[in-house]
Amino acid sequence: MSSRRRFLAGTAALGATGAVAGCVAHEGRKAAAGDAAAEASRPPVSIVPAAQAPSQRLNFVVVLADDLGYGELGSYGQKLIHTPRLDALAAEGLRFTDAYSPAPVCAPARASMLTGLHSGHATVRTNPWGPGGQGSLTEDDFTFAEALRALGYRTGLIGKWGFGPEEPDQPSHPNARGFEEFYGYLTHKHAHDYYPTYLWDNDKKQGIPENRDDARKVYAPDLLEERALGFVDTHKDQPFLLFLAPTVPHAPSLAPNVGEYADKPWSRPDKEHAAQVTGLDTLVGNIVDRLKRHRIAQRTLVIVTSDNGPHEEGGTNPDLFDGNGPLRGYKRNLYEGGIRVPLIAWSPRRVPAGTTDRPTPLIDLLPTLADLAGAPAPSDIDGLSVAPLLRGGGHQAARHDHLYFYRNHNGVTPRADRVDQGRAKRAAEAVRRGNLKAVRFAPGQSRDAPDSQWEVELYDLARDPGERNNLAARRPAQADALVALMHTSWVDTYKRKPFGVSLQVTRKNGKFLVTATCANGSARPWTAARLALTAPNSWQVRALGPVTTDRIRSGGRFTTRWEVTPAADAGQGWLTARGTATHAGATVTYAAQSLVKK
Repeated sequence: MSSRRRFLAGTAALGATGAVAGCVAHEGRKAAAGDAAAEASRPPVSIVPAAQAPSQRLNFVVVLADDLGYGELGSYGQKLIHTPRLDALAAEGLRFTDAYSPAPVCAPARASMLTGLHSGHATVRTNPWGPGGQGSLTEDDFTFAEALRALGYRTGLIGKWGFGPEEPDQPSHPNARGFEEFYGYLTHKHAHDYYPTYLWDNDKKQGIPENRDDARKVYAPDLLEERALGFVDTHKDQPFLLFLAPTVPHAPSLAPNVGEYADKPWSRPDKEHAAQVTGLDTLVGNIVDRLKRHRIAQRTLVIVTSDNGPHEEGGTNPDLFDGNGPLRGYKRNLYEGGIRVPLIAWSPRRVPAGTTDRPTPLIDLLPTLADLAGAPAPSDIDGLSVAPLLRGGGHQAARHDHLYFYRNHNGVTPRADRVDQGRAKRAAEAVRRGNLKAVRFAPGQSRDAPDSQWEVELYDLARDPGERNNLAARRPAQADALVALMHTSWVDTYKRKPFGVSLQVTRKNGKFLVTATCANGSARPWTAARLALTAPNSWQVRALGPVTTDRIRSGGRFTTRWEVTPAADAGQGWLTARGTATHAGATVTYAAQSLVKK
């Protein structure tokens, strides 16, 4: 009988089949024996306790725009669209000139960003198309929200999730992946609707009747802003992570009004696209104002970025706005215009003002947030922490040996296909190492084609950031070396190291034998570890081994067992394994659950 792990909405309780989770804190509610309704429901109190007292831990607001190009902010050279609030954050904070989305389309970019794994290792590597359809995260995926929840952070996702299925109570739901509060769109397709008839509120659909029959009266980004501001208001005295993922400026280009762009000699889609970008700017500005009102801006890190390059759907013309700046390519391309994105980090009196040209993929987000918060992170991720850069004082962050990107997408848009010279539907890979970058295209959509059938290009980004001068024929050895890195960067199935608590239950002679394991998949040892098991009230729980250990080494595990005897009139009930350990002086908590039937 397998365990279940997930962070339940508003309670951070865990569940979802086949899970791994981790180490003890407050006990869940114990259901009364014989009360079938109570036994069938999970304990509603927090398995991972939230910090209740005012905290000086750093808060995090991560804003992920949808299809915002490298050149669409004033701080990155934009001339036609006004983004004063974001430009101010860039001037006051740290602006990254060489930041990268992990992929040139939405779903794989977000999966990699959340989990710290590049697109040669991540669970979701393509956008929804073909027999596979909507990609989903799994029990083995550990997100930056889960890392911070272990420390008691309040965690919220507001906006676009982009993974399926569109159902509650399943491993790919945000509540199962560390976000105790979720409001927005579950799937990729639903997120294309700016006037939806419903949004998800944790595990329930919340209807928006005003938008029925194509009424278009309630603009979803307005609802997302309202909920985001409410999240900050509610948790201002607790450490929190707000992941704000509005759908702007993704197609279709729709806005309630075009405002200052009404008199521009542009097409309607271009006016509305500009209004969407300026609306994003206003949204971020309103969040910053709310942080300042609560006097928590100086202990909050705001990060703003995008999931890929500019789009051209629905009649929007990215060339009008120079949406990719000096770069070649658009959304769907592995050239710089498709994957290099804006990235701004702001925290007054904390993050130094300036720019950095460190090649920084968004897979660095998980280890960076964990590092700044003091939480353990999995040691088998590809991301590297940039916390030293954000702390200032001349510190340098470790640099990647190389960056890897993968693209296999069936959708085509005209500009992107022209840039790819008619190869937009082919599988493609790219690697950047230092200032050299290789891009190669398969003969079709299979990555298994022999190297001799791939078309390889090589560029020197220091001298040719627009990737106009293909050096592959003149520097074959360097091109071959980067192709070799492509091979070593890809694994068909990436096997993860255990991290946190797993729970296994077997039944014998009317009793349950429960085995819980706390696995330290981080790079540092954990100390003062403890495992505990709770069961419904009136059930008997007897430990069969030690429940504490002084130390779990990096890569090590601590296992214990219990014998559980259910009440005579019990039908079913939840078993909850929870544990705590000390990491870098802080207590971390993980958990797992299993619903058992007598």
